[in-house]
Amino acid sequence: MHIWAVANQKGGVGKTTTVVSLSGLLADAGHRVLMIDLDPHGSLTSYFRFDPDSIEHSAYDLFQVNGKIPESLPRSVILETGHPNLSLIPASTALATLERNAQAQGGMGLVISKTLAILWEDYDYVLIDSPPVLGVLMINALAACQQLVIPVQTEFLAIKGLERMIRTLTMINRARKRPVPYTIVPTLYDRRTQASNKSLRSLKDLYEDAVWHSVVPVDTKLRDASTAGVAPSALDASARGVKAYASLMDTLLNPSG
Repeated sequence: MHIWAVANQKGGVGKTTTVVSLSGLLADAGHRVLMIDLDPHGSLTSYFRFDPDSIEHSAYDLFQVNGKIPESLPRSVILETGHPNLSLIPASTALATLERNAQAQGGMGLVISKTLAILWEDYDYVLIDSPPVLGVLMINALAACQQLVIPVQTEFLAIKGLERMIRTLTMINRARKRPVPYTIVPTLYDRRTQASNKSLRSLKDLYEDAVWHSVVPVDTKLRDASTAGVAPSALDASARGVKAYASLMDTLLNPSG
C-alpha cells in the first residue's frame, strides 16, 4: 500500500481536485484506490454526491473508538464511487467536533494509520484529502502518509500559506522515524496573467527542488467533472488539466526519473 496525503494550510488551492484527479488516473491504470476525506467541509464527499450533513457512516466513526479500531470497522465506512477501482471513506461534518475532544483521548493522532494497517492488503494506493487547518485531522494525514503533495495556487497569498504548511511539516517530521518527502504542485496556473507567472517564479526561487517541474493549469474541464460528479479522466482524458495530473502522477510514481 502506498499512502499519499494532499494538504495545505490554505483553502481553495485545489486539494480535492488533486485527490480526485490522481485517484481517478491511478484507478484507470488498474490500481485499487481508496480516497479518505478528512475535511469536515466534505468537498471530496460531496464531489461524489454523498451528503456530509446526513451521511450515516463516515471517517468520524473511526475516531469514536478511543484509538482501538475493530477489524470490521474500516470496511463498514467505505463507499463505492461508481468509478472502477475507486472507493471512498467519506467525511461527516461531525469531524469538526473532534478538536475539542482530542486532548482528552490518547492516540488520536494515529487513528488513520491504524485504520490503514487493517486495510493494508485491500488497496494499492490511498489518497487522503486533509483539511486546511492544523489539528488532529491534518496530523492524522501527515502521520499516516509516505508521500505528501502540497498544491499551491499560483498567487501571492497561497505562497504565504505554504510557509505555514512547511513549518507544520518540519514539526511533524521531528516526531517521525522517517521524514515525509513532499512535492509542491503549482495549481490554477494561468500563463496569461502576470500574477501567476510571478508567483510561479517565486515558488521555484524559494523552494527549488521541492517544486514539481510543471504546473496544473486553469481548466474548466476540471470544474465540469466536479459538476458531473465523476473523476476528470472519466469526463475527458484529453483535457489539459487531466494531462497535467497524469504527468504529476508519473513524477510521484518515479521520483528519481
